[in-house]
Amino acid sequence: METKVAVFGILRFPPENIEDVLPHLERFVRATQENDGCILYEVAEDPFDKGLIRFSEMWPNRESLEKHLQAAHIEPWRKQARKYGLIERVFNSYDISSKPIPV
Repeated sequence: METKVAVFGILRFPPENIEDVLPHLERFVRATQENDGCILYEVAEDPFDKGLIRFSEMWPNRESLEKHLQAAHIEPWRKQARKYGLIERVFNSYDISSKPIPV
């Protein structure tokens, strides 16, 4: 079985800026989903922590993740994130080599 890569991360913005961030985030997420070869790319605002955005990603392999990180839509998104006061960014990747086990 080929090893897949899971990524979990967060971005934190000032709560008062989140509504301005969301249209830029939506463009970025749609571009990633349509062009970067991800298996799964989901993003959600935490309903209990205003300004916290959670990311869950699944990539077919590490090479596809690395290609995504160099994609043309990454830097424009990062520029907008800084513009709207990005406070925190934490992302970690994990190699997944087992089959899914329902819980």
